[in-house]
Amino acid sequence: MRTPVPAALAALALALPMVLIDDIPAHAAGVFVETNPSTVRAGDEVGIRASCDDNLKAATVTTDPTGAVIVSPRYGFLTATARVPATTDAGDYNVTLECPDGKTAKSTMHVVLRVEPARGPATGGGGTAGGGSAPYLIGGGLAALAAGVALSVVAARRRRFG
Repeated sequence: MRTPVPAALAALALALPMVLIDDIPAHAAGVFVETNPSTVRAGDEVGIRASCDDNLKAATVTTDPTGAVIVSPRYGFLTATARVPATTDAGDYNVTLECPDGKTAKSTMHVVLRVEPARGPATGGGGTAGGGSAPYLIGGGLAALAAGVALSVVAARRRRFG
């Protein structure tokens, strides 16, 4: 049996630098703040997720529409929920995190206007809509069914006698 020496040497050559490199410590995600969703309608709730160097202490997030919101530790992050007032104008608003140790982070929240539709979409003739046409449709269907039964009886009698 043939020994794959070149393949083993290539694997060793590729793995050797990874073994010799010192371990690099994992870095934390850093200090950040984000809103979910990042685009929100005026009057809706928005989730806030943030991170400081120490996520065991509460911090403050400030935006123009909602004011100051305290984010508390939960699932390894600092989280809170805030409602954007319905009277908020559409636009981009800065979201600022202030950590207890003085570090800050910023992001942007986009607010859009709440638009309510005036009427339903124009999707067809309205055959399923309430109105005076339902009895006519039911009567027409029953008449077509009766005509089909009568024609089948006539056709069956012709075959027997013909």
